[in-house]
Amino acid sequence: MSKKRRTETRAGRARAAPPALGKFTGRVDGHADGHGFLMPDGGEPRIFLSAAEMRQVMHGDRAIVRVTGIDHRERPAGEILEVLERANRRIVGRLHSEHGVLFLVPEDRRIAQDILVPPADAARAKAGQVVTVELVTQPSKNAQPIGRVAEVLGNYADPGMEIEIALRKFDLPHEFSNRAEAQARALPDAVREEDARGRRDLRQFGFVTIDGETARDFDDAVYALKEGKGFRLWVAIADVSHYVRDGDALDQDARARGTSVYFPRRVLPMLPEKLSNGLCSLNPEVDRLAMVCEMAITAAGAVARYEFYPAVFRSHARLTYTQVWAKLSGGKAPGNLAVLYELFKALHAARVQRGAIDFETLETKMEFDAHGKIQRIVAEPRNDAHRLIEECMLAANVCAGDFLSAREQPALYRVHEVPAEEKVRALREFLGELGLQLPGGDKPHPKDYARLLERIKARPDFALLQTILLRSLKQAVYTPENVGHFGLAFDAYVHFTSPIRRYPDLLTHRAVKAALAGRRYEGVDWGELGRHCSETERRADDASRDVESWLKCHYMQDHVGGVFAGAITGVTPFGLFVTLDEYFVDGLVHISELGRDYYEFDAARHMLLGSRTKKRYRLADRMKVKLVRVDLDSRKIDFVPA
Repeated sequence: MSKKRRTETRAGRARAAPPALGKFTGRVDGHADGHGFLMPDGGEPRIFLSAAEMRQVMHGDRAIVRVTGIDHRERPAGEILEVLERANRRIVGRLHSEHGVLFLVPEDRRIAQDILVPPADAARAKAGQVVTVELVTQPSKNAQPIGRVAEVLGNYADPGMEIEIALRKFDLPHEFSNRAEAQARALPDAVREEDARGRRDLRQFGFVTIDGETARDFDDAVYALKEGKGFRLWVAIADVSHYVRDGDALDQDARARGTSVYFPRRVLPMLPEKLSNGLCSLNPEVDRLAMVCEMAITAAGAVARYEFYPAVFRSHARLTYTQVWAKLSGGKAPGNLAVLYELFKALHAARVQRGAIDFETLETKMEFDAHGKIQRIVAEPRNDAHRLIEECMLAANVCAGDFLSAREQPALYRVHEVPAEEKVRALREFLGELGLQLPGGDKPHPKDYARLLERIKARPDFALLQTILLRSLKQAVYTPENVGHFGLAFDAYVHFTSPIRRYPDLLTHRAVKAALAGRRYEGVDWGELGRHCSETERRADDASRDVESWLKCHYMQDHVGGVFAGAITGVTPFGLFVTLDEYFVDGLVHISELGRDYYEFDAARHMLLGSRTKKRYRLADRMKVKLVRVDLDSRKIDFVPA
């Protein structure tokens, strides 16, 4: 008897009304299976594009589509009328040869077409090699795309190839322009006397940096003193805006990148190394320029007063989280660290009182051997040394947001909107089945989430509940419209503390300086810049995840056939995603592997339920699995129940 399956969505059956028959303009979102969707500019429901329609477009293209009806899954379906803009000029992938015909299979699986490469345009590249091709002819209804080899990257298994692929797959700017390099070279190697003129001199204050063991760019340094029953806190942030001016070559390159990108064993910096690891990095025992937020903080953790100003200072020690936590937990912290720890406790208590949401997340890191191969993947626990710096940075960011908001200074806010009403309804339905309640009506407050998290911490299903709560929230973005930060429970919040590695922070510094000078930071399309910075942040995250997925797949090839314990971290109509306890990697148990039963997908309960056996698989449930397949090309790991 063959295995059969059936999936049915029991929750959320009310579908969004399909777009009326007509024309819609938007961006094409490709799918690895060959079909795709048009994502309309006006926010209407996405429009299904069959594989036949997708022959003439690629992922990311902009097009005009006419809705022609609905498909078998009751989705609006359409046909492409006109391609307005092509998103892909160069594509990275692996060359293949079949019957003497050379073609490229794109690394980005959302591009389903193979690209033909004529022999004369192969540039000595061989089948099996990773290359980039420049598109000579875009796809059409009746013809495949054609390209010429522009760059030969090497063989697929070469060390570091996963990063070289990601740089091109996600279109990450990875070479600085000649003008930016020249501008960086022309900068001094150290702070000059004229650079320090007119700044407050804080060189005698006992500032320290506290970062991870492998960090090389140090944005922030801290120093604190007891002041009566309260505290005085200085947060010194690298004054990148002194060296990178609006519109110059360094600024243009930094804006294009939007953020530094962190890969295992490699960083793609937002700024050239002369600045990111040198002149702007707050290295120990050297003078540095900084923008300082000086705060008077009460014993209850409230910021009573604050002030921003440019300064010259020096870090007196480069400390790591491990070192600091060893001192704090051992009760041997020297003066500055002891005061900082006491201040942290006050700030954290105020955070709890404010009702900020504090999720417990697990960070991991990969450890490599001398040949670049993963030796192991280990958990990287957070401790109060991490939280100490986090609270100091939050305080400075909030002061910067308040400073700019009060002066109606244009800026990019870090915005986290209230959860969507339909997400809240689904969350309440799920919680109600467990006898739990999220108060707050259709628009709950952060404190409602925080109190619920506190109540459920001791429950055995805490991991499940926390995941569901997290998934009900929106994603934080950059925008000039200040609507507050829901998760942190702040009315006005900006990013101020990492201008070496985040472009929005550099903009915040310029806005603060403009306000201090009594002028407005003009000449910027803030809405467009907010969208761009949000997109570059997502692009960096996607690229980092892609590289980590490749490395994990490569690592797990040696473990095929093994049986492992794990937890279900994703439930879909087509199966379960399971994350292994020992290796922190996840893979798919396809629904067809769950036995001879019909499984219904319950979206509200995050569960697959067997119709006959009533066997259920739910988010956060424990599961033993056997690793049966690893596909490096698609970054996929397949399990079966063990």
